[in-house]
Amino acid sequence: MTPPVVLVVGELQDGRVAVPTLEAVGAAGAFSAPGSEIAVVLAGSRARAAAAGLAGSGVTRVLVAEDRQFDAAPPSAVAVASAAAARSVDATTVLVGGTTFGRDLAGRLAIRWDAGVATGAIGISSGPEGLKVRRPVFGGRATETRRLPGPRSVIVVRPHAFAPPVGSAGDPRIEPLPAVELPAGVMAGRRTGAEPVVQGAGPPLADAAIIVSGGRGLREADQFHLVEELAASLGAAVGASRAVTDAGWRPVSLQVGQTGKTVSPQLYVAVGISGAIQHLVGMISSRVIVAINNDPTAPIFKVADYGIVGDLFQIVPVLTAEIRRARAA
Repeated sequence: MTPPVVLVVGELQDGRVAVPTLEAVGAAGAFSAPGSEIAVVLAGSRARAAAAGLAGSGVTRVLVAEDRQFDAAPPSAVAVASAAAARSVDATTVLVGGTTFGRDLAGRLAIRWDAGVATGAIGISSGPEGLKVRRPVFGGRATETRRLPGPRSVIVVRPHAFAPPVGSAGDPRIEPLPAVELPAGVMAGRRTGAEPVVQGAGPPLADAAIIVSGGRGLREADQFHLVEELAASLGAAVGASRAVTDAGWRPVSLQVGQTGKTVSPQLYVAVGISGAIQHLVGMISSRVIVAINNDPTAPIFKVADYGIVGDLFQIVPVLTAEIRRARAA
């Protein structure tokens, strides 16, 4: 009997396999039955070179569409190639990283491949009745389990819900994806340029293990240095609430929340953030949450693992100094 195949649609970033793709590979390994095959499809002029980044990930096969037209292709074109790849390996499930591109791709792919679709997966399990996908709903205030009973499923993995695989033996075999004929019109929209996103000091916000975010409780832009200094002492990324970015204190690229970035660090420190639901949606899956706020009734304390009620202008400088002292010892 041919083993079931799980296909991951890969994204490339600066010529390398993107972290969300590796997280999707980790998700595939977490729920796949023993003996299942994990395949990845990569499209673009640097796809074959990027496939080397999947060594030791548990991926057994990489289908490569080394075609320059996919470098700036819209999701509609990648959906055609991904559906062709799914059919060529006789896949039963396709996983996609939880990026803006991935979420756009998933619906288009599900239609072309005649599959069920679920987004925002934080847990995936298989059983006799099909796949079950656990995902947050209602802005993160509840979790639902959705069943995908059909023979084919497309699942978008929530960012940072699954760890990238490590330590698997063997290198995947690399195969060319059979030529894909793109229907007229799917390449009508093309990316013509890109601008770098303004990043704060420290690691990129989306990939950081520790994040320190500041909110309206800082009162003015000049006080935001307290957050940046605390983040620097921890080797952390800097984030912000929507109130901060709307006020122009910091760029929108640092916003954490429903209309900003979704993050899942090991440690999330919220400084002067009251905890509106729109912000909680973006950070509720953090492993440990620490809140610093002078209002003991602030909603942030309902989700925090540790809370400090007091004046942040007194607490944060002392905390920063103690962390620097401890790390220097």
